Amino acid sequence: MAGKPSYLNFNNADYPWKPDIDYRAEPEKYRVGKGEQGVLICEPYKNEIGQYWRFKTPAIAEESSQKIYSLFLSYLAEDDFVGADMARKYLQMGYTRARRYANYKGGKKYDEQNNYAQLERGTGETEKAIAGQIFYKLYKQAEATPAYKAMKTAWKKDKG
Repeated sequence: MAGKPSYLNFNNADYPWKPDIDYRAEPEKYRVGKGEQGVLICEPYKNEIGQYWRFKTPAIAEESSQKIYSLFLSYLAEDDFVGADMARKYLQMGYTRARRYANYKGGKKYDEQNNYAQLERGTGETEKAIAGQIFYKLYKQAEATPAYKAMKTAWKKDKG
């Protein structure tokens, strides 16, 4: 059984992403991080991309993931690594969040009324598993894009 959720001990002061930074104006302050870190904080990208992020049904996930992937390609064309990385993170998050709803009823993994015990897996919605696969395909496609890979490697070397 997994431990308690990491957000219980979250230290906002130590988190490298800050909501009061305009990462387009100050891209040097952006850090790649792991997985989806910073995705719900980094402006203006959060508002630009987040408005399209949906996974309620496979049809909605298809439309959403295609729009986010097109934003990813636009950011790459503009040589905007931060935007491209954020779009990639939203694609990844579409996959992980849809899978959470596929695995757990209502997307709730922990029972906060019972000392955050992990709830029973396999009680979620099959439709969300399909939505997750739709996002996964484009997330992996974005991650494998040669221009993105080169930009990410250079960014991590230079800025972290």
